[in-house]
Amino acid sequence: MISAYRSRRAARNANKIKKGSKLVDVDVEVTIPEHFRCPISLELMKDPVTLSTGITYDRESVEKWIFEDEKHTCPVTGVSLTTLDPVPNHTLRKMIQNWCVENKLYGFDRIPTPRAPANSYQVSDILSKIVDMRAKGNAEGVMELVVKMKDLAKESERNKRCIVANGSARILSETFEMFSSYKNQENASVLEEILSGLTLLLPFDQATKSCLGSNQCLSTIVWILKVGTLSGRRNAVLILKEILSSDQTKLHEFTEIEGSIEALAKLIKEPICPTTTNASLLAIYHLVTPSTSFDHKKTLITTFVNMGIIDKLLEMLVDCSRGVCEKSLGVLEGLCSIDEGLEKAYNNALTVPVLVKKLLRVSDMATEFSVSILWMLCRYEKSKGVEESVAIEALQVGAFQKLLLLLQVGSSVKTKEKSGDLLKGMNVHRGRVDCIESMDFKDLKRPF
Repeated sequence: MISAYRSRRAARNANKIKKGSKLVDVDVEVTIPEHFRCPISLELMKDPVTLSTGITYDRESVEKWIFEDEKHTCPVTGVSLTTLDPVPNHTLRKMIQNWCVENKLYGFDRIPTPRAPANSYQVSDILSKIVDMRAKGNAEGVMELVVKMKDLAKESERNKRCIVANGSARILSETFEMFSSYKNQENASVLEEILSGLTLLLPFDQATKSCLGSNQCLSTIVWILKVGTLSGRRNAVLILKEILSSDQTKLHEFTEIEGSIEALAKLIKEPICPTTTNASLLAIYHLVTPSTSFDHKKTLITTFVNMGIIDKLLEMLVDCSRGVCEKSLGVLEGLCSIDEGLEKAYNNALTVPVLVKKLLRVSDMATEFSVSILWMLCRYEKSKGVEESVAIEALQVGAFQKLLLLLQVGSSVKTKEKSGDLLKGMNVHRGRVDCIESMDFKDLKRPF
């Protein structure tokens, strides 16, 4: 103990800094003045701003409160705000900066003066120049301006809101459509740069969606999906997901473009990053589960099945994040809505173990998808008049206990009905099968 104390004392002495004839101990605790702390984060304010109620906050914290959380009241007083635009408190900021300089030896660096946020005039100027450059067909000029706009948007949420409010997404989508008329390897860079800028402005307004949903733009997006760079393909599928999820009429137009299905499937079979995989799965989900004619849907699903997507999805489900798991199961359920998909899933050795493993372990949505697919596989098996191997295999990996528990916890009516049907089919085999994975229930919270 004495040795440890001496070590600590030696370390403190080593940290003392000699300044002139004085010794300064850097281990001395310095308390941040209360009026320098943000009432929301309780941290030292970097960019203090004052609301209409007269209370000062750090800009990042209060703008998150107002614009992301959509709370239009003062966090401290609860009084409704007469304006949502906070006013910079320059006096307090200079006081904080001076205090940081005075306490530099104690680890406080001077907070740099924040850059002035983007304003409507600045954004409008960039947009008007983009319009002029595209009219001249100047791809390099457009690229430089889009990069400048992207840099502004990345600086702060406030800049992004200003850029969106001035109709930037519509201008960029129209510029993308114009350069799509001459899509070639020379224009590939500007087209990818525009898509990159558009991904920062999601979600889109209706005018932007309509423009990007034109046949010309969709064809260019598919072209980038097939021959673009990795980042270009990532941005293209993010834009595509937004179009397909918000406009069901574009589904048929997209599938009519040559190579569109193959390009999407390739992003699943040869993943780029989790963001791309999630967007690709969501786009495919909208394609295989639409409210369109069954014949068209069957053709699409058959194409995906023949490309080996079911086997890839099952491999992904063995070890994946929650978001990928939910979307993969949703796509798998859509693919299993026809016999070709069911046959492919039925013949894969991973299907039943993976589906049972996901029950009650990922989310309510994942559980509902898993139950639905198991139920469809059992019905498919009965229609073929073969031995009930799905029920037996599911019993062996602990499905009976999970489904029984599922009837007692919260779930949808359809899921409970399907769980009951599965339990009835499994019950006749219980005498010769007795196996359960107890670890599946280790961390399960029971509400009863």
